[in-house]
Amino acid sequence: MPGTVTGLAAPLALTNVDTDVIMPKRFLITISREGLADGAFADLRFDDTGNIRPDFILNRAPWSDATILVVGDNFGCGSSREHAVWGMRQLGIDACIGTGFAGIFYDNARKNGLALPVVSAEARDAFLQLAGSENGVGFSVDIRDRTIRAGEMTIPFSMDDATRYALIHGADDTRDTLAYADAIQAYEDGLADGMRVSVIK
Repeated sequence: MPGTVTGLAAPLALTNVDTDVIMPKRFLITISREGLADGAFADLRFDDTGNIRPDFILNRAPWSDATILVVGDNFGCGSSREHAVWGMRQLGIDACIGTGFAGIFYDNARKNGLALPVVSAEARDAFLQLAGSENGVGFSVDIRDRTIRAGEMTIPFSMDDATRYALIHGADDTRDTLAYADAIQAYEDGLADGMRVSVIK
């Protein structure tokens, strides 16, 4: 259903996970968005020799198939690199549930269709415990009515109206601006005409 994110949730309880942890700088050499899934959480997923770290939650069944993360406080802090969100989306992450997110990361997420519902610390902790259940638990994030359903729990979350609209309708800044292309062109044409009149005078 449009406006709903559903899938298995994985608990990632680490606090202050910054964008360098989400997408280490050595993966920023690409000139496109392709291939960034390999870089997402790379130092958590792999050791120094490139071998999989079996203890990391996203390397373990069933959470290797997770599309939703329940995260610790201040997730997405650090630099403004949009690659962090690109890599998460390529890794298959559609939503992160947390108590709050760094501002620039939040904006980048909105632009790229990554839902970031904000819940209370108590609700987040309950979701962490539920997501860590042995066989995994499916979550449903309903962006339209701002609720999360998991197990027997139904919890409201916070999300500003602009972000909610963008996620439901697939809107982004460039697409929104292009909708006014004719009006922008007319305005620019008017400016040009005014400049020509000024030069003649």
